[in-house]
Amino acid sequence: MQGLTAELIKGLWYVAAPGRDLKPGKMLNKTLVGEPVLMGRAANGEVFAIRDVCPHRGIPLHYGQFDGQSIQCCYHGWRFDTSGTCVEIPSLREGQQMDLAKIKCGSYPCRERQGLIWIFFAKNGETPAEAGQPEPPAMPDFADEVGPRFHIMLPFHCSVDHAAFGLMDPTHAAYVHTSWWFKKGAKKLRPKEKKFAPSELGWSMVRHELPPQNIAYKILGTPVTTEISYMLPGLRIENIRGAKYQATGLTALTPLSEGETEVHQFFWVSAGWMSTFKPIFEHLMRVFLDQDRRVVIQQREGLMHQPNLMLINDADTQARWWMRVKDAFLKAQADGKPFENPLRPMTLRWRS
Repeated sequence: MQGLTAELIKGLWYVAAPGRDLKPGKMLNKTLVGEPVLMGRAANGEVFAIRDVCPHRGIPLHYGQFDGQSIQCCYHGWRFDTSGTCVEIPSLREGQQMDLAKIKCGSYPCRERQGLIWIFFAKNGETPAEAGQPEPPAMPDFADEVGPRFHIMLPFHCSVDHAAFGLMDPTHAAYVHTSWWFKKGAKKLRPKEKKFAPSELGWSMVRHELPPQNIAYKILGTPVTTEISYMLPGLRIENIRGAKYQATGLTALTPLSEGETEVHQFFWVSAGWMSTFKPIFEHLMRVFLDQDRRVVIQQREGLMHQPNLMLINDADTQARWWMRVKDAFLKAQADGKPFENPLRPMTLRWRS
């Protein structure tokens, strides 16, 4: 928790990219959860993810060509289908027999759901079903074919743990998010009291009605209620329901490595007219998230000296919960047992 790096969790689904980033016949390469990944969309529209290393001589496959059905390595022309299985070795001559089906670069379970591309990273070669995670999480109130109206992504120069702590920190907004249009100044701190309960792979702030000062949410139609869930491997899902419209926000933390993290923010909104303001909304989202990004860079200067960090009740309790849930999940994996959520319902109080 105190260091610059964090142990990466395997055996769960991660957000890899928005589906709109992959056009048919195109590829996208990234290092995700410490592994080289090559994503693509086949000519038939299906998405796939394979290990971005040719098993012949080790060159990344993203330097090659993709014809919508198979990827040709740029070095010796070996071809691999979208499952990562070799289908052609041009240098073979007549009579030189090889079982190409045994040559694989490796692949990852990949799903496109609600406009997002999710990839499952196994810990020990298990399938999602074997890990108890057959499908990626679904965003409430929106169908599988409905994608987000808004999306931004910023790279954070920090571990996924420290990105997560910022994600669930209830008291930093008045000091970090000080734009002219949001919480200008830090003098108007209000007492807060919220009920929390354990939920799947994490916990939830129990659904409650938003206070009058949350003016922006009134466009959904009053009264407006919200429920915020935090879950492994790094998801914050806020489900907002108004009298007229619904909205769901997803902040997804996807570690590139033990010390680097991509932070995605997505919003689904049932009000179609809001798409007209997409450039404005995404600009404001980017300004807000960049304030978090800059503060973790500043925090890194101090963390390099390995300080003993001090957390307080109740404002920092959720940071403790993150580590408790993560440690319990990793221990269950190591022991080969089902995960049991160690949290209990609790009411937390703070000023923000």
